[in-house]
Amino acid sequence: MKTLALVLFPGVQSLDVSGPMDVFAEANAFLPPARQYRLVTIGTTASPIRASNGQQLGADLPLDQAGTDYDIVLVAGGPQLAHEQDNPQLSAWLRDVAQTVPRYGSICTGAYLLGRAGLLDGKRATTHWSDAAQLAAEFPLAQVEHDRIHVRDGRLVTSAGVTAGIDLALALVAEDHGQAVALAAAKRLLVLAQRQGGQSQFSPYLSEATTPDALSTIIQRHVMDNLAQPLSVEQLAEVASMSMRSFARQFVKEMGVTPAEFVQRARVDAARNLLEGGELALKTIAYRCGFGSPARMRLVFAQRFGITPNQYRDSFRIGA
Repeated sequence: MKTLALVLFPGVQSLDVSGPMDVFAEANAFLPPARQYRLVTIGTTASPIRASNGQQLGADLPLDQAGTDYDIVLVAGGPQLAHEQDNPQLSAWLRDVAQTVPRYGSICTGAYLLGRAGLLDGKRATTHWSDAAQLAAEFPLAQVEHDRIHVRDGRLVTSAGVTAGIDLALALVAEDHGQAVALAAAKRLLVLAQRQGGQSQFSPYLSEATTPDALSTIIQRHVMDNLAQPLSVEQLAEVASMSMRSFARQFVKEMGVTPAEFVQRARVDAARNLLEGGELALKTIAYRCGFGSPARMRLVFAQRFGITPNQYRDSFRIGA
């Protein structure tokens, strides 16, 4: 029997708690008693703990009595967690846990708690797409992967936002007891046993422009108006009236990505929108978005999402 502990705190996202817990509970229905999960909740404050949606949650153990004798320890996330101060007691406990448990990790913005405990340094990790840039900035020694549903780096496991905690839990069940048990639990919960693609299929890559005369705004507007064109770094530098070297350096400073990566993201984002909202031929979409050919668009989608453009389109069809 494996013991799984999930850490709660005031303002926790309730679905970060109930989603993964339900996966392990459902998996227990398909396992003999000796191999089932024992589920424990640990609270940073006394019960009841009020979640971000106002729901009151109970914890089995307070943090000062929790110990470290677990097989899996997960920290849930919360909408305000990225803006809160470090909890020294929790950070110390997490560091102790990380030395002994076989697997530990976070759900959604729970990654900030791991980062504050120093547990993301030198590690690959993910979080909700809207918090990934801030996580990477706050913990520069971490390798934050912006477009992964969940990430495994040694004993560390992290997931993207909210429902991605269910994906992570299913992956852990599959690791422990095989894909058949994970699939059975997924069917009971009416969720996919393994989602295709990354977070970007649910969120736009490009943020709205805020400063009209900023370099990023000028380039974003030009890129979106000329997606079908080649859009080389040299051409973009001319639009910005800068040397190619100065342009590339300033663009990375403002946007956090290279001009080429920005253009690629813009093409993918535009293609996603067309695939989600209509039945245009792939050849037409590929041309309008600057891929040049359906084959090139398929290659980019495979690299970024692990699926084809047609599979992406099918996932947005009602009844698909």
